[in-house]
Amino acid sequence: MSWSSFAPSTRASPATWGRRACFAPAGPAPPAPRGSTSAACRSGAASRTLSAGSDGMLCGWGRVPVAGREVRSEDLEELTRRAVLCRGLGRSYGDSSLPPPSHPVVAATPLADRILSFDGATGRLRAEAGLSLRALNRTFLPRGFYAPVTPGTQLITLGGMVAADVHGKNHHRDGCFGAHVTRLRMRVADGRILECSPEEETELFRATVGGMGLTGHILEVECRLARVPSTWIVAESERIHDVDRFIDGLKEAGVRWPYTMGWIDCLSRGSLLGRGILMKGRWAEPDEAPPGLPRPRRRPSVPLVLPGWVINRWTVRAFNAAFFRCHLPRVRRRLVDPESFFYPLDAIGHWNRMYGPRGFTQYQCVLPESAGRGAARRFLELLTRRGGASMLCVIKDCGAEGIGLLSFPKPGISIALDIPIRDDTQDLVDALNELVVTERGRIYLAKDQFTRPAHFRAMEPRLEEWTCIRRKWDPEGRLRSAQSVRLLADRP
Repeated sequence: MSWSSFAPSTRASPATWGRRACFAPAGPAPPAPRGSTSAACRSGAASRTLSAGSDGMLCGWGRVPVAGREVRSEDLEELTRRAVLCRGLGRSYGDSSLPPPSHPVVAATPLADRILSFDGATGRLRAEAGLSLRALNRTFLPRGFYAPVTPGTQLITLGGMVAADVHGKNHHRDGCFGAHVTRLRMRVADGRILECSPEEETELFRATVGGMGLTGHILEVECRLARVPSTWIVAESERIHDVDRFIDGLKEAGVRWPYTMGWIDCLSRGSLLGRGILMKGRWAEPDEAPPGLPRPRRRPSVPLVLPGWVINRWTVRAFNAAFFRCHLPRVRRRLVDPESFFYPLDAIGHWNRMYGPRGFTQYQCVLPESAGRGAARRFLELLTRRGGASMLCVIKDCGAEGIGLLSFPKPGISIALDIPIRDDTQDLVDALNELVVTERGRIYLAKDQFTRPAHFRAMEPRLEEWTCIRRKWDPEGRLRSAQSVRLLADRP
């Protein structure tokens, strides 16, 4: 694939991209779409540096703030020289991208978003860590490629995808994002810049994939994109009436469908415990898809933070019942655009404001196959007893464990739910974690803000090996976050 034919889609615009990616391939390059310099030309020139969080506070997507501010630059090498933590677009729900108390400045990567090289024959991409998944998808989908693994939002960066080792609806088939990463360029704690891969500096690579940014600052990511037959998704959905049938349905659907997940009414009880909607998808074949690209969607936004009483047990119960009944009893099949299928919540700007001024947390765990289907039932029974009312409760089938030493999924059932922060939120998370420890499951660090260190250690038998590798590369514990202070006893 020649670079002369490779340029940003004419359908993309600043209004739909937020910010256009810049191209700097090793060979002859097309004109830079935003007029910025190439890596070679930029050498020795002052890069644009911006500060964010000027009110002195930063938060994750859950909107629980800490003291801090971002510093941004197009030059990641310069930006990370003295940084203790990097941050992408701030979509991790908890405190993993928030600074420790003694060092409130974080290095934010979104300005460093250039695509450095792409091989159209193999789908191999190399890009700066600040490239957003949305920019990647909108650039490459018209050319027959898409991210091989994608979580529930595309408003994240490549570096963040590696740090969290994100997974998606196809985990039962394709694993985590780290399985598709072929090389990383990093700055480690002593200031050196080096590369690691599954074959080179293997320990560092495995500790970095899913390591939440604590083993080094990711500067560049090389990964394999997936080739897709069209720009549309064939989606099916159907009602499921209890959790046992849900687990059976996920297993059966996973044989035929690459993408599967379900929405659960987590307030249903008795014989209806775990009822919900099972959703399946696959890329449409060329003869099934309409010509051209899906049109970009208009994006409404929640204009202000709603009062805390808006989302409560009664409003959630009414919403969940209506959402379940609005789906017809029969199987529903339709053709949808990828953004609607993969990222339904991205269609609503600032949707996190719905949870009120105290914000929210998302709790996500995986319950292993060895615990049996009874583990999912026990989890949902505990949740309903403790009043864990949530409009968003998602169940997925997880496949093989990832290559990262702290990667989240393993064979079993994953359950994720939004929890508005109230006075009893810590008690609820403690109770859920006790059950997860008993069932030999674990939680997802990219979502967590309330897990206690003792629970995390009990869930994570791999922690000792990961800690040894981290100490080898950072013996002074220089790289840290608010989450590592809370969970790993890092110095504040």
